[in-house]
Amino acid sequence: MLDQIEKIDRIVNLIKSRITLIPKLGIILGSGLGDYGDTMEEYLTISYSELPGFPVSTVAGHSGQFQIGYCMGYPTMIMKGRFHSYEGYTLSDVTLPVRVMKGLGIETLIVTNAAGGISDFLKQGDLMIIKDHLNLSGGNPLVGKNLDNYGTRFPDLTFAYDHDMRQLIQKSALYESIDIKEGIYAMMLGPSYETPAEIRMLKYIGADAVGMSTVPEVIVAIHSGIRVAAISCITNMAAGILDQPLRHEKVMETAEKAKWDLKACLDRTIMNIKRL
Repeated sequence: MLDQIEKIDRIVNLIKSRITLIPKLGIILGSGLGDYGDTMEEYLTISYSELPGFPVSTVAGHSGQFQIGYCMGYPTMIMKGRFHSYEGYTLSDVTLPVRVMKGLGIETLIVTNAAGGISDFLKQGDLMIIKDHLNLSGGNPLVGKNLDNYGTRFPDLTFAYDHDMRQLIQKSALYESIDIKEGIYAMMLGPSYETPAEIRMLKYIGADAVGMSTVPEVIVAIHSGIRVAAISCITNMAAGILDQPLRHEKVMETAEKAKWDLKACLDRTIMNIKRL
């Protein structure tokens, strides 16, 4: 069996053999947000199933492929479909795409997700820039032998969500007349939605939104020296806030409506990244 470094190198070399550009920006698209990849220019599609030892997405709204080309003229690698611990994958599997992105030359990563709104300032359909997180998943992707050629044993997460990138996204949203919010994201393991009691707890300890992804990818990106920003699409209000049941189909429906604001925000953000 290949060790983690050998697996990463093998996948990186396979992808490099098929592309003619060096991607500088990585984007991970969350549930129901995968259509953004269809706006790329001159892109190559690589299915996860074509990559040796690579996981496969099993959740609705995650199509399971990389698209590598140009967004707004900037060399970009888009991940359409992510992996979650609740699918039965290890955290090494969940974060393997981030390691591959690093090996291909990615310098900046924008992570998106669908999340449940907790705080009063959020409503269904909002976009929220993540300024910090609470890892309540019970795991950390850096547990085990450290990959020394990627990063230090004890990476600092004080500034995990890059301040300049957050300001850039705020500026981009303002230009597009999008009322984007900013807050703290809590990760729970899933796949069951949280109970009303758990949501009350999360609100008490400072969470503004909750989801089942993003945090492991961010931790590994920071460990690898990649600059990170993250945006949540508030696809529903969390359990107990509204007197209604939670359904994944409703999450997908709201994501479908919010994706136009996300597209406009990402397009303008990438244009501003190009100017840096």
